[in-house]
Amino acid sequence: MKAVIMAGGEGTRLRPLTANQPKPMLPVVNRPLMQHVVALLSRHDYKDLVVTVQFLANLVRNYFGDGSDMGVHLTYATEVTPLGTAGSVKNAQEQLDSTFLVVSGDALTDIDLEELVSFHREKGAMVTVALKRVQNPLEFGIVITRKDGSVERFLEKPNWGQVFSDTVNTGIYVIEPGVFDFIAEGESVDFSQDVFPQLLAKGLPVFGFVADGYWEDVGNLAAYMRAHQDVLDGKVRVEVGGFEVRPGVWVGQGADVDPDARLDGPVVIGDYAKVEAGAHLREYTVIGNNVVVKSGAFLHRAIVQDNAYVGAIANLRGCVIGRNADIKSGSRVEDGVVVGDGSVIGEGAILQSHVKVYPLKMVEAGAIVTKSLIWESRGARTLFGERGVRGLTNVDLTPEIVLRLAMAYGTILPRGAAVVLSRDESRVARAVKRALIAGLSATGVVCRDLEIAPTPVARFAARTTSAAGGVAVRTAPGDRESLEIQIFGPDGIDLDDVLRRKVERTFYREDFRRAFGTEIGELSYPPRATELYTSGLLAAIDAQAIREWNPKIVIDAEFGSSTLVLPRILGKLGAETLLVSGYLDEARAALSVEEQRLGLTRLAEMVQSSGADLGAAIDPVGERLFLADGAGRLVSGESALLALTELATKQTGTGWVAAPICTTRVIGDLARRNGCEVEFTKVSRSALMSTAAKPGCVSAGEEMGGLMVPAFLPAFDAIAALVRLLELLARGGRDVGELVSALPAGHVVHRQVPTAWEDKGAVMRQLMEHVKGREVDLTDGVKAFHGSDWALVLPDVEDPVIHVWAEGGDREASLEIIEEYVAVVKGSSR
Repeated sequence: MKAVIMAGGEGTRLRPLTANQPKPMLPVVNRPLMQHVVALLSRHDYKDLVVTVQFLANLVRNYFGDGSDMGVHLTYATEVTPLGTAGSVKNAQEQLDSTFLVVSGDALTDIDLEELVSFHREKGAMVTVALKRVQNPLEFGIVITRKDGSVERFLEKPNWGQVFSDTVNTGIYVIEPGVFDFIAEGESVDFSQDVFPQLLAKGLPVFGFVADGYWEDVGNLAAYMRAHQDVLDGKVRVEVGGFEVRPGVWVGQGADVDPDARLDGPVVIGDYAKVEAGAHLREYTVIGNNVVVKSGAFLHRAIVQDNAYVGAIANLRGCVIGRNADIKSGSRVEDGVVVGDGSVIGEGAILQSHVKVYPLKMVEAGAIVTKSLIWESRGARTLFGERGVRGLTNVDLTPEIVLRLAMAYGTILPRGAAVVLSRDESRVARAVKRALIAGLSATGVVCRDLEIAPTPVARFAARTTSAAGGVAVRTAPGDRESLEIQIFGPDGIDLDDVLRRKVERTFYREDFRRAFGTEIGELSYPPRATELYTSGLLAAIDAQAIREWNPKIVIDAEFGSSTLVLPRILGKLGAETLLVSGYLDEARAALSVEEQRLGLTRLAEMVQSSGADLGAAIDPVGERLFLADGAGRLVSGESALLALTELATKQTGTGWVAAPICTTRVIGDLARRNGCEVEFTKVSRSALMSTAAKPGCVSAGEEMGGLMVPAFLPAFDAIAALVRLLELLARGGRDVGELVSALPAGHVVHRQVPTAWEDKGAVMRQLMEHVKGREVDLTDGVKAFHGSDWALVLPDVEDPVIHVWAEGGDREASLEIIEEYVAVVKGSSR
């Protein structure tokens, strides 16, 4: 039985370690990853091996040759261009005429291959996938199996809303040659994404085998460091070269270790390495072949690859030093640092945590390096959160970081494309927007600066002009020390997950496009953006109906940029308006939770005392709307959404509404009662916006004040939502209080359950077991139905939290359901 080793991977997430060598050649305890794979296959009597190669293929061929040095026979199948996992194996089809094994050449494992093959034959499978349970399944392909091991579903690299199990695809397969019929010749084809789903669709037997052995996909720096630690702890059966001179201390052939050097195992010292007197090697340090460690050097959890030099009294902690690199005396290399091959770190230089130095770079003596040289790969889970890019001012979001964010965004746009920018009234937003303009211009992107403007105005400008997108900067709601940067596309909608990942990849790699001379993007200040927004909104609604009503309104503008737009719009509608907090105040660019609560209380009192028809509070950038009825009662976000849905669907009688999947079922009842339907979306803002942009959507929003007028702008727009509400009230009953009182009540309750990141996958797997037999909706997370009642469990994308929502026939029933699912989440966490 032959085995195929897939060794064509670039390992981009491991750069700069893989900047000039393929990932399978990355050393683990001084031997390439692929060498450990070959040794595993040899132990299981696989002697005839086919290696698929593509990126820097000659490095693999030159090192392994024909395999005779390892007691195996190697042949190579070379891809001219990347063909994907399945395409690369298809490229070797001529050598595979019977059942064969496929193994990734860049994972560390000691899985029992005999058990895997026996299982495959016992089940009579076309394909058997080796599976492993992991703590964080986000970076892998999830595989859901039935009790007999047959595969039910494949899901490649999901987000937390799609994590239904912690059982992942290891990339180890037993395959029958009939599978080649499902792989196109010469095309990029993936097993999990393309081939296996075809087999399932045709009812062919695809099984999953949950393996007990060790498996680590060495996909990033943390995994690379962890793999070394696991080897030295004996968690994986891997041969460590050299002689174990005492428990946990391995010394290679010809190594020169001074008796006065201190070695605190587990430690590995490679062949012909030299460790001088006074050097101190602490646990989990690996010294490569021909490495020199000078007197007084201190290394702890450091991996130093072949032929490197570590100078006297240098200090290395939790870092990786590439081949032929020089770390001069007195240098300090901190946790998470990677120094690329051939780089030189000058005497006394300090590389601060997580800095990446790419190959052949020079750091001057005494320099303090706080950012990566050329490219970086930070440890953050994601750059984008639910509300865009958010962080503490001048800590998480420094001008340098913002500049790089802008260059990353500009790089994915065509040269010469235009981007609209806006900000709130704070001086920090002004400074950050200037950094954005600098970065975008440097990539050849044209900047159209609206200066201070509500975010919906910027979105509308991007949507109705030739712009390729936009950026809005604001102080984070409830946190004046933080900023939010929202990036959206030419339709005015937040970037989808695909484009966000493109920006993130470019940001972390610092692989920016650079413009020169006359290619630098221009900066302009469009003079009529608010006028165009105003005229567009007035054209989208029945302004005459509002004029005939002549409503009396109290509006709290919360000292924000909506004050620049509201008077013009409401004046044209003939509304009698009392505007409070109606001026810009940079000290109050974002109100605290307590300030907002007091403001809403004051708004309700002013509505009642003035005899107004309606009160409205609009957040500082014009995105969220909060209401008070004519009796001075505050209207909840859920009631506001239901009221807008009721009026919109009743007056149109056709189309559909969009709402997040966590919204009360009442919204669907209202829509259907009025001849419309509801489409529930993922909880994310971008998903709701994208759905609202589809033709036929008459209303959309969520229960936290984010309302949309899809026919005008499918994005959160408090100004447009208020005007639309006035129009609907003018034509269909002018008392908001009466409308809200007549609506059925929803009973959604919500809990947040603290859950460690590494436990989220296990929780969702246990949850899927818990809800078996029930109707489930997997739009986002797991929504399980109890008749018409329901519960939704969804891992948070930014924090170590799992959200649980539930709705029953009354509040008591909702609480009973949610407690059941909270208990499942807590019980599944380790």
